[in-house]
Amino acid sequence: MKTYNLFALLLVLTLFSACKGVVADYKEDKTADSVITEAKLISIIHKSGFTQVDITDPWNKGRILHTYILINKDSAISDKLPEGTVIRTPVNNVLVYSSVHSSVLRELGCGNAVKGVCDAQYFNDSIISAGLEDGSIIDCGNSMQPTVEKVIQMTPDAILLSPYQDATYGQITKLNVPIVECADYMEYTPLGRAEWIKFYGELVGKPQLADSIYNKVVADYNAVKAQVDSMKLKRPMVLTENVISGIWNVPGGQSYMAQYIKDAGGVYPWADDTNTGSLTLDFNQVLDKAQKADIWLLKSPNINSLMDLKGSYSLNDQFEAYKKGNVYVCDTSTSHFFDRFPFHPEVLLQEYFKIFHPEVGTDYQLQFFRKISK
Repeated sequence: MKTYNLFALLLVLTLFSACKGVVADYKEDKTADSVITEAKLISIIHKSGFTQVDITDPWNKGRILHTYILINKDSAISDKLPEGTVIRTPVNNVLVYSSVHSSVLRELGCGNAVKGVCDAQYFNDSIISAGLEDGSIIDCGNSMQPTVEKVIQMTPDAILLSPYQDATYGQITKLNVPIVECADYMEYTPLGRAEWIKFYGELVGKPQLADSIYNKVVADYNAVKAQVDSMKLKRPMVLTENVISGIWNVPGGQSYMAQYIKDAGGVYPWADDTNTGSLTLDFNQVLDKAQKADIWLLKSPNINSLMDLKGSYSLNDQFEAYKKGNVYVCDTSTSHFFDRFPFHPEVLLQEYFKIFHPEVGTDYQLQFFRKISK
């Protein structure tokens, strides 16, 4: 690894600081409307000479988590801009913390903009792996404490990461590189999360392509949902996840994962719950609520049979889904589940519909889950 002396470090920091936008008063276009229709945590408004993106704080109602001012690289920066983080677009040198965001950039035709990653071991992506091998992509270390020298080495236009409550992000905040807080995972509905592709399209200069992809997703998702709603189907109770080290995390009743189950024609045991995140339960709490579940969906790289499932916790055989052999597992070590479903909820909806209602006989072939046997 190349060693940077103090002078070089200060020089690069100065260059980064010089790119920071000017904050001043501005004349707002009162007729402008957000291009966002479904997502609740983001607003995108095109204004004269720039685009303003407001991210709502998911953890503090009524507050803004971050405001971004997107200005084309070929345009001059006005001295009259709203307060916010200025990002010159299109970005073409990005550090990403999650494979889901490298995947969406690739779908937008800008996968080569990913020049650095954190937590490289979690990227189940042959292109990223090849880039790390040949040095065209830099491994910037652990996302909780990135290697600052390597971040400086790649001189990113922006850093894409998933925020968390009261996040501080450590030393990278001192580099004055725009930190894009990708709060899409906190959205309330599958289509709401998918609509964040419009934001990433703005960042890479592909807003029309992003709109086209999203519109197709909406049409396909709603077509499956309409099919479910139009049919008289027996709705199975669906249990998700499994107990690990005494803890069983299940989606809250108002989460987008619970919405998937409902839209695909299933019944969720915690549907009456009001949480949008996860519920932390113990085994007995889950057994009490979902013992009669007809179908069990779980994600694990280590469970390949019912015997494995019982071996992971001896009382797992108490669930009706286990007894009936209606257990489906997604192997997270090989599947592209986490990269694919956030921006293509129509695919996961079809997957669930196929699992919940095999009697309908759809042509869809399972991509993520497989039924396990003894």
